[in-house]
Amino acid sequence: MSVTPRSPRVAFFGLLGSGNLGNHGSLDAMLDFVRTRHPEAELSCVCADPVEFERQYGIPAVAITWYQQHGPGASWLGTVVRKTFGKVADVVRMPRLVRHYDLVIVPGMGIFETTLEVRPWGWPYALFLMALSARLAGVRTAFVSVGANYARERTLRRLYVGAARLASYRSFRDAYSRDAMRQMGLDTGADEVYPDLAFALSEPGVPERRERIVGLGVMAYRGTNADRHQGEQILAEYTAKIIEFARWLVDQGYRIRLIVGDPADLVVVDAICADLRRTRPDLGEKRVVSEPAGTLGELMTQLAETDLVVASRYHNVLSALKLSKPTISISYGTKSDVLVEQMRLAEFRQPIRGLDVGRLIDQFRALEARAPSVVPAMRERNAEYLRELERQYDVLSAVLFDGTRAVGEHVVVEQGE
Repeated sequence: MSVTPRSPRVAFFGLLGSGNLGNHGSLDAMLDFVRTRHPEAELSCVCADPVEFERQYGIPAVAITWYQQHGPGASWLGTVVRKTFGKVADVVRMPRLVRHYDLVIVPGMGIFETTLEVRPWGWPYALFLMALSARLAGVRTAFVSVGANYARERTLRRLYVGAARLASYRSFRDAYSRDAMRQMGLDTGADEVYPDLAFALSEPGVPERRERIVGLGVMAYRGTNADRHQGEQILAEYTAKIIEFARWLVDQGYRIRLIVGDPADLVVVDAICADLRRTRPDLGEKRVVSEPAGTLGELMTQLAETDLVVASRYHNVLSALKLSKPTISISYGTKSDVLVEQMRLAEFRQPIRGLDVGRLIDQFRALEARAPSVVPAMRERNAEYLRELERQYDVLSAVLFDGTRAVGEHVVVEQGE
């Protein structure tokens, strides 16, 4: 009597459902891979906002933590008690959760980063607990094209390295990320580097137009863990400089399309629009456009109509580069610098904390003049990225879905080793 093989139960794990388009772009790419090559897989998600996630994707979802599932208390003290209890409850809850799956995939994202504010007992603790629970339950885990930087806090380093060591498969989205994990104590000798998953997303069509359009990607940047006491000041300084640049753009006759990657960024959009209405009262409504984007694909559709992009948030920069748009990065982390360097645009970047508007204008003019020569090189690089991601998909299929240990030169970390 023959036994019909059971469909693999696959769960995606990450800060999803919270509105961050970059995280969802990585998920969209991985979803497309699984649905295309392994349509028999039963899909679920363990995420930050399961209600919103199920609404968007129609995939069953549960909260990462007990606290996310039950919410805050009726008072400050009640919230503190719930958070504390939740950390203990998750020690029991997470193993019960992951044992229902055969494979847990963390699709891209900067899961080992500290470029923005991150507390050890939030996401890092949850990630480590998931990886440990999966290992104990015999469930495979895959961290696919993930990002990292060196964490200065010892607790963060231990949680990040501990989670990474427990994974069945690891790959990083750039050599900088892999090196950062090595510096924190992880043996990365078997780990490959592949492009960010978002480079596998389909490109939208390019609309016909006549006017010059600049994509201005903004970000509600408040610094890192070390800047908690001055986060609002950092945001105010950044916003003031972006407003100054926006004024220059409209004075030069450009149309601006404001781009955001997270709902939090709307505070900067509102500040720009309010300033231009006040200081440029005769400016036509169509000269500054801001529309919500529900997915990274929709954001790329907005970027498709631009001629040149100036952006801060990582996946805004990535999306523009994927579309072969001449791009200036206002960088809040090395990960953005790596992106533009790989596209041979290293001279067109600035650190977000030292943003110089005069220099930004000079960079803008220089990049606009060089656009005809840089675009073909960007298209060639994007084609190369697609080939590399297809190679990774071959490895993932063989290792995680077919059970093969290695493919060609690609060696993966097996559980139990």
